[in-house]
Amino acid sequence: MQFDIKRGHGKTLEGDGLKKLMEEKLGPVTVEGDKIVTSFGATIRLEAKLLSRTSLDIVTQSDRNASPEAMEESSKKYNEFMEAATGFTAKQRSKRMQKKVKEGKL
Repeated sequence: MQFDIKRGHGKTLEGDGLKKLMEEKLGPVTVEGDKIVTSFGATIRLEAKLLSRTSLDIVTQSDRNASPEAMEESSKKYNEFMEAATGFTAKQRSKRMQKKVKEGKL
């Protein structure tokens, strides 16, 4: 799923920026082609790819049998990472997605 990056914020993710941020917020990562991959808590796999200074592609897969506590902790880490990566809060990201759906861009 593609997420917008706040204006001026994408520069920090270029080069090794995204990889370093993922390591800081989510733990050890591996590089698979042009994607940076990690797992944490109830998140079996998270793939991140910087498309441009204004767009980030994220694909996640979760363990549906994980405990509610693990799910909550994973959600918290994911939102902290996404806010640091995009510059937008979860609420702001949700509003931007809803706007794209209404405009037929998704």
